[in-house]
Amino acid sequence: FSDEDTKKISIVKNTLFIILGIVILKFGGELVVENAKKVAVALNISEKVIGLTIVALGTSLPELATSVTAAIKGESDIAIGNIVGSNIFNMLLIIGLSAIIKPITYNVTYNSQMAILFFGMIMITVFPFIKPKNKLSRLEGLACVLLYVFYTIKLFF
Repeated sequence: FSDEDTKKISIVKNTLFIILGIVILKFGGELVVENAKKVAVALNISEKVIGLTIVALGTSLPELATSVTAAIKGESDIAIGNIVGSNIFNMLLIIGLSAIIKPITYNVTYNSQMAILFFGMIMITVFPFIKPKNKLSRLEGLACVLLYVFYTIKLFF
């Protein structure tokens, strides 16, 4: 095979893998939703709490792995960009497309979660301006983790 033939095969192969990945994601998403409902019923926990914890954790593990790997390698722009980009993508494109397909009813009980989200965004925005500047320190990272722990515990009470 020439380099040109190899490139064409590679593009076709990669395109097929992308399509296969999308198909698997569709079925995986259905499995997550259906089984999350079953877990909620079995544990007598609201579907909202399961969505805000187990489903959110499951969908965020790729971002966690990517950001930790990038941070360890000193690629902080990738770590931060991954999280910021993913959140913007989820908040705007995913919710927007979902609502276009089928309007979404907003439950005002999500307002307290939105307040924590807003507070977390302010923390992440302000921390780099506190000494040491242009860095998220271990203490500030711990503050973020503790806010998440507080948030998760609050969901159950």
